[in-house]
Amino acid sequence: MDKNEEKQREEEREQVVSPWEVSSSGKIDYDKLIDKFGCQRLDQSLVDRVQRLTGRPPHVFLRRGVFFAHRDLNDILDAYEKGEKFYLYTGRGPSSEALHLGHLVPFMFTKYLQDAFKVPLVIQLTDDEKCMWKNLSVEESQRLARENAKDIIACGFDVTKTFIFSDFDYVGGHILSYIFYLVLVLPKIMRKFPLQCLLQEHGEGCEVVGIFGFTGEDHIGKVSFPPVQAVPSFPSSFPHLFSGKDHLRCLIPCAIDQDPYFRMTRDVAPRIGYHKPALIESSFFPALQGETGKMSASDPNSAIYVTDSAKAIKNKINKYAFSGGQESVELHRKLGANLEEYGAGGMLTGEVKQRLAKVLTELVERHQVARAAVTDEMVDAFMAVRPLPNMFD
Repeated sequence: MDKNEEKQREEEREQVVSPWEVSSSGKIDYDKLIDKFGCQRLDQSLVDRVQRLTGRPPHVFLRRGVFFAHRDLNDILDAYEKGEKFYLYTGRGPSSEALHLGHLVPFMFTKYLQDAFKVPLVIQLTDDEKCMWKNLSVEESQRLARENAKDIIACGFDVTKTFIFSDFDYVGGHILSYIFYLVLVLPKIMRKFPLQCLLQEHGEGCEVVGIFGFTGEDHIGKVSFPPVQAVPSFPSSFPHLFSGKDHLRCLIPCAIDQDPYFRMTRDVAPRIGYHKPALIESSFFPALQGETGKMSASDPNSAIYVTDSAKAIKNKINKYAFSGGQESVELHRKLGANLEEYGAGGMLTGEVKQRLAKVLTELVERHQVARAAVTDEMVDAFMAVRPLPNMFD
């Protein structure tokens, strides 16, 4: 192994970004992720084009580069400019009772996209995945899916343009045929995704490698999940919505750690007669402790939850939030902090934390009011398998 290869492997060990783990010995290097994943930087010309086509100011997440990368967004915008519509697809893995602010980011942005482009949206709740990965019972996974659906609905989605579905409830019949296709055909047509072990419960004697990094110790349910997340990007997975619209393009707003699922999907899509799904990808909402990871439901002290009280938010920020301040007031005034927001030293750590607590408390309390208004009947309406006759109006 030469020095360059050794250096590259060391850097990969220092920064891990996958659908199941996000960690780094320092700040997440998003330029390296773009190079590693092969996506493109979302530049100002695309932000300006979105504004021109929609007639709306770009969302703050676009203006500030929170959504910073994409795959084939130009193709979506080209088609839209010619009068062709598309649909949005995003999702949530319901592993906890409530969402934290990191979970809200893609839904807040997706709400903007739905309103700006006037297009339908499908939202996948992967209760089957969490049942396998988090060792939850089927019943508990389904309960959490409905609870999470209430938080998603509280973001303000249009019920006449939105279909929310649980994998346990919806994945079967028509959609299952595409999953079987992906499971059975992928090994033959894509050597870098060797899923030939899917028919073995524990994959003994078989190494499943490639973008997902599965091993022979992974249960078949875990290994076979990627096609389940892939198929909603094919319009024929939703015959009650898109019957006869196999040409319809799909745009997926998601965090960049979900990219591996759709690299696989994009390789397969043309082989079964569909457009490659396009993606618009966000950076991570950092953990309170700093930018070496993301907010995580597995570490309550890393995150602000939408159920947190104003007191809890203030306490978490004061106790756990990384500030970047110097060791003393004198040094801070002299040297400033290592955060751009108050790098000149004009604000002290306590002042920044106080401002952050105020902003986040207002956001969470607005969400709590909206969430309290969501009833079980509203959840049923969003999750009903029904046509959406005005979905492109």
